Amino acid sequence: MITVFGSINMDLIATTERLPKPGETVAGNGFATAAGGKGANQALAARRAGRYVHMAGAVGKDGFAADALALLDDAGTDLSLVKHVDGPTGTALILVGGDGENMIAVVPGANGLVTPADAEKAVGRMNEGDLLMLQLEVPAAAVERALSAARAKGVTSILNLAPLIPDAAQLGRLADIVIANETEFERLAGQEGMDAEAREAALTRLHAETGQTLIVTLGGDGVIAIRDGAISRAQGLKIEPVDTVGAGDTFCGYFTASLDDGLDFASALRRAAVAGSLACLKAGAQPSIPWSEEVADRI
Repeated sequence: MITVFGSINMDLIATTERLPKPGETVAGNGFATAAGGKGANQALAARRAGRYVHMAGAVGKDGFAADALALLDDAGTDLSLVKHVDGPTGTALILVGGDGENMIAVVPGANGLVTPADAEKAVGRMNEGDLLMLQLEVPAAAVERALSAARAKGVTSILNLAPLIPDAAQLGRLADIVIANETEFERLAGQEGMDAEAREAALTRLHAETGQTLIVTLGGDGVIAIRDGAISRAQGLKIEPVDTVGAGDTFCGYFTASLDDGLDFASALRRAAVAGSLACLKAGAQPSIPWSEEVADRI
């Protein structure tokens, strides 16, 4: 079983010909709303990959709450660990440029009211060998409690090191598996401006120190990882991206689902990389997440 402990948002998405520079105003050419939040996105990806998923988090008592949970509910995600709190649901303000790249500002809302007690409750329902997936859009104290409780119970923890908060590196050391993009991995490793050779050396060094499985997503260049002392690589698809906002979360959800489904590590990386590529072909973090049949067809 997979439990996702993390954020639930509504995304407010504007599209432009190009992303603005600091202090610049550019004209938009479209606007949409879509359910999001890194936790909810990853939970939906794991569910669409075919696995049973519990979502644990919080929404507000406002007009966004029902819409933020709609796709998760439609997919059959267990929402019994989602609490409803006074105040607004979390929101993300997203600008998407004509090349598919994006800029995002996240307002926590109800996500900021997720507590260590919520973490204990979520992990308390899990069994040894289950998978716990986390991100860093809920308070660090809650994430730390969830990671500690998971280790004590024999639950495998998978931490997506995003967004980059001050405690990211410290929390990263508590997880069994860490997934990061290039910038996030540099924070974890304490080394900026890595080229490919330096990145592989840092992966090897950190893995030797901690024994953790470490995965670094590289955008169009695929993914590099280390597990049990061995470096692995996987490629996604060659695509023309429409919107990259949900690609990383789709990768995380599909990777976790693939492990839960019994795939070997290399196959899980490849399946997740292909799913992440497909998520770049539609707008919106959750609407873009592919179903397992689409991913299987492309593999």
